[in-house]
Parts: sequence; structure tokens; C-alpha cells
Amino acid sequence: MTVLVTGGCGYIGSHLVWALHDRAETVTVIDDLSTGFDWAIPQDVELVRGDIGDAALLDRLLGRGDIDAIVHFAGSIVVPESVTDPLKYYFNNTVKSRELIAAAVRNGVKNLVFSSTAAVYGNPEIIPVPETVPLAPVSPYGSSKLMTEIMLRDTAAAHDFRYAALRYFNVAGADPRGRTGQSTRGATHLIKVACEASLGRREAIEVFGTDYATPDGTGVRDYIHVTDLAEAHVQALQYLREAKKSLVANAGYGRGFSVLEVLKAVERVGGKPLPITYGPRRAGDAEAIVARVDEIHAHLDWKPAWDDLDTIVGHALAWEETLIRRNRI
Repeated sequence: MTVLVTGGCGYIGSHLVWALHDRAETVTVIDDLSTGFDWAIPQDVELVRGDIGDAALLDRLLGRGDIDAIVHFAGSIVVPESVTDPLKYYFNNTVKSRELIAAAVRNGVKNLVFSSTAAVYGNPEIIPVPETVPLAPVSPYGSSKLMTEIMLRDTAAAHDFRYAALRYFNVAGADPRGRTGQSTRGATHLIKVACEASLGRREAIEVFGTDYATPDGTGVRDYIHVTDLAEAHVQALQYLREAKKSLVANAGYGRGFSVLEVLKAVERVGGKPLPITYGPRRAGDAEAIVARVDEIHAHLDWKPAWDDLDTIVGHALAWEETLIRRNRI
């Protein structure tokens, strides 16, 4: 059978496509290439350039009968942008996800793995945060993802349909074999930005907020290597196919690092000081969020292989150097 990967030419999506390809799974990618790159996936993977909000296109793909599962990455992901342009996020992340889910039900596709986010928690009172806390997103991005989770939950209750919602924490790093990585220009991921600054691709990196109630005053996040996250998707897909049950689980390591700790790691691995500036907090940013990871380990055969901050940074730096060599940026 075939796995349809939406947004499969993007950062996380391309890592999953390679992970499935490595396992000899048949993959079809749908991507509008607004932020992704066709060169980021294997050349023998079918790529359909299109929009997941296009119901007719979805019916043509899912109606072929060979697709038994969808992994859904396509959407907008920048928290501050969601605050200034919320309707874009409710359209791209919620309305279009509704079209995808509806097409899956119409065409008898029973399994869907969803790229959710720790942003559904907002500012949780319990750290590490379990999946059972009240969900209170503080940004339209988080709200748009939560709405999709709700649609998936209700669809699974009404139809022969199962889903896994993986709530990502902060994704970083790149494929250890150098095949793909975070390539989007103007990306806002901290480690990506810091690596660009380390290599002279940015004039400086700005720290947003130094007055949080954390040990050094900067925000604390749980950073997960993108290759480990891709493997979590592979295992979630296997769970849906075999257990035939739905799952909601955090995807993180259960350990947090502050912004300043991350920047020190980039300086340590890169071997040079970073040009750092300091600014006020950004709207929609949580103070500290770290995953409780009992659920993912209880239900999936998932064993992180790259659970080390310096390793994550090293792979991210190596990918930035690859982009420079290939003249991709």
C-alpha cells in the first residue's frame, strides 16, 4: 500500500519521506512547494504539486485505491505570524485539514497521522506537561491545530477511521546522512537561525524576552531531533495499522533547554561566538514547555537515537554548510 504525505517536501515531511523510502514503503507526496523543495525528497517518489484544500485533487488521489494512510504535515507554522494574520492560519491549518479529513472518509482511507504541536497547551501549569492537562493555546497557530485535533477525534467517533496526533515540541537538526534539512528561507526555528548566524548568513540572532520566570530568564523548550521525530511518525503509522486505535501523544525528549543554553551549544559546536541582540517577548510565546513522554513510549516502539543537544546542533550546522555548498541559499 501507499502512504500519502502532505507537505512532504517541507522540513519534517521530507525527513519522513526519506524514512519511509528507506523502509521500502511506497510514498506519494502532495505539496504546493510554497515552503518546500522538490529536491528534498528521493527522485523516485511520486510528487503531486497541489493544494490539500483541493477536494477534486484529493478525490483523484485517494480514489485510486492504493493509499491506506495519510501523514499530514501541510500547513503554516510561524507562531508570531499567526498572531498578526490569524485567518491565514485558520484557513491553511483548519479549513484545509477539514477537506483532507473529509476526503479520507469519502474514499475509505482509515489511517491518518497528524502533525500537531505543543502549542495546544499554551502556558501549562504542570511541567513536564502530560497530554491530559486542559488545552489552552495562546496563539492562533495553537488554536488552529487544536481545532484539527477536535475534528479528528469526532471523525474517529463517527466513522471507521483512526488517527495519531503527535504533539511536537521544538524540532531541530537535520538528516545525519545529509540528504535533507531545514531549508526554508527566513525560518524562525531557534537552532536554524543560530546556525545561520554562526556561519555569517545572518547579522545577528535576537533573543525575545529575558524576564521569564526561568533559571536564566529566557524561554525553555524541549528540543527533539527531526530524524527521531520522523521515526516517531513511522511507529505511529505502524500503530494505527496494527492496533487499529487512535493515539494522542507528545513527541519530545522530556528535557528542556533555555534559549541561552541553546545559543551556548551553537557557540560550542560552531567554535565561535554568536552575534546576539536582546528584545522584548513575542506575542504568543509560552514561557516554558517540556514534554512528559510516558504515552509515546507506552504505545510506540520508539527509541530516540539522537537525544543530545550538541548532536542536534552539529547536524543543523552541517546542513547549513551543505546548503551553502550547493548554492541553495
